[in-house]
Amino acid sequence: MGNYRPRKRLDAKEYVKGVLEGDRVLLSRAITIVESNLASDKILAKDIIQSILPSSGKSIRIGITGVPGVGKSTFIESFGKHLISQGHKVAILSIDPSSQRSKGSILGDKTRMEDLANMEEAYIRPSASGDTLGGVANKTGETMLLCEAAGYDVILIETVGVGQSETAVHGMTDFFLLLMLSGAGDELQGIKKGIMEMADMLVINKADGDNVKKSQLARRQYENALHIFPQSESGWTPVVTTASALKNIGIAQIWDKVQEYKNLVTENGYFKSNRKEQQIQWMYNNIHEELKNLFYSSDQVKRSLIKLEKDIIQSKVSPVKAAEMIIGEFKKTL
Repeated sequence: MGNYRPRKRLDAKEYVKGVLEGDRVLLSRAITIVESNLASDKILAKDIIQSILPSSGKSIRIGITGVPGVGKSTFIESFGKHLISQGHKVAILSIDPSSQRSKGSILGDKTRMEDLANMEEAYIRPSASGDTLGGVANKTGETMLLCEAAGYDVILIETVGVGQSETAVHGMTDFFLLLMLSGAGDELQGIKKGIMEMADMLVINKADGDNVKKSQLARRQYENALHIFPQSESGWTPVVTTASALKNIGIAQIWDKVQEYKNLVTENGYFKSNRKEQQIQWMYNNIHEELKNLFYSSDQVKRSLIKLEKDIIQSKVSPVKAAEMIIGEFKKTL
């Protein structure tokens, strides 16, 4: 990577013009700049984002997550095709901080959504490989703004990992959709209460064939489980429904519910206030990331860390004391 030179960059104005005109090639290249860690690209990315900002924000942002094996790719393809049939343009983004380790996310393999990937009205973008969730989430957020400026009016942000990535996706979307399987008793144990609390809608997928009865039972169990959670700030009561992405059953109804939600939160003011709150949080996320990058890119810090790691192993210094020492040293370099 040391000798890597980016392909010739254009002026920020040219990327902005291309994005606003819906040029997919320039949109992709602008996203590549946003995802880049090169200092020159970071400056260029800020200029591009600043310029397209007034043209962004006009979409509905939907977060999608689910337990492994739930059929997320099939669901997103089926849902995306339905949205396109209704006249929408759909961008599908993913948050996958683990992709560097596993070398790919489910979105990395576009063959899983072959029909959708070939549609002019769909844009599929895997997440940037990143060491930290915060970094990946910030870049996905900027990618989302670029897609909105390019005219995509439904943004699907999919989380590949489990745990913290759901919180990140929830923090940048308007509507949070949780995909589940039937056999609710077992899944209720396996899914974190926090993720259930975030959901605006639970969809029990693969409700076809022999699974229909089990799915209906699971639906009732989930509805009962959701009653124990406090009322959401949005004023929306989470919905539980069944669907079969494979057979295209129940997909249209899911979109109807999303629109119902949008109408409710637009009328009661939650939609706008939530977006504003997310913008503020996004600023803090960026501050955390920038400070972390500043700290770990310091040569002094790098050298000290090697020594301190050895001292901790040999019980010469406690981890807490070591952290205090290295932060003290870093402050002197500022």
